[in-house]
Amino acid sequence: MALRFVVSLAVVVMAVAEQSSHVSISLGGAPSVSHHRTSHHHSRSPSHHPQPSYHPQPSYHQAPSYHPQPSYGHSHEPAVPACAENTTKPWCLEDAEYPTYEIKHAAEYHYEKLLSLYADVADLNTELSVERPKTLEEETYLCPSETAYVRPLRAINTDGKWRVIVNNVDAHYETLTQTTRVEECLTAGDACPLVPVCYESKCLQKSIYHRFLVYDPYDQYFPFAIETFKLPASCACLLGAYTIDH
Repeated sequence: MALRFVVSLAVVVMAVAEQSSHVSISLGGAPSVSHHRTSHHHSRSPSHHPQPSYHPQPSYHQAPSYHPQPSYGHSHEPAVPACAENTTKPWCLEDAEYPTYEIKHAAEYHYEKLLSLYADVADLNTELSVERPKTLEEETYLCPSETAYVRPLRAINTDGKWRVIVNNVDAHYETLTQTTRVEECLTAGDACPLVPVCYESKCLQKSIYHRFLVYDPYDQYFPFAIETFKLPASCACLLGAYTIDH
């Protein structure tokens, strides 16, 4: 009878335990038994929204001031200068775009070093040049030519590139000039006058290599150099073999 009572009591306790969330049973000093209610309706835990992580803005460092290298010339020099449009010669005696101020500034800044170059190409002593007859009454040259003493501002060097030539520039109370003598054939390629037709002949332009002090606007450290130029020097008569035409 007592056993039935205990079993009945256990059944009642289990039924009550199913309706409670948590029931502890202790019989006769035995350790308590914990029962957790199992529910078919699971409560949804609230969504977790993490706090946005803080990314500090990078500290601003001011960019260093830009100090360009000194430049004495134009940033973009044309391959053919504007002065070449008005002449067929490989040099310009007049140039509206001649960088006088830039050359003067660079010459004064590099004056000591510049003088060593300029001394090698100083003015030509025209008294030592070949003199031509002033009149054609007594003598003449076989091929007609034109002689001039020029101070070019630009010219084509032996590499085929136009260069700025230092001329008529004042630096430290001194004027830097470069003069050269040129002689151009007036009838180059034609037969030499006063030569019998039995001789094959033609007027030939002869040239000489001349050295000029030039200004290079692209060289930011020492914008001066000496370069070579091919200039007309004389007009000669080239004679061929003697022929007899029948």
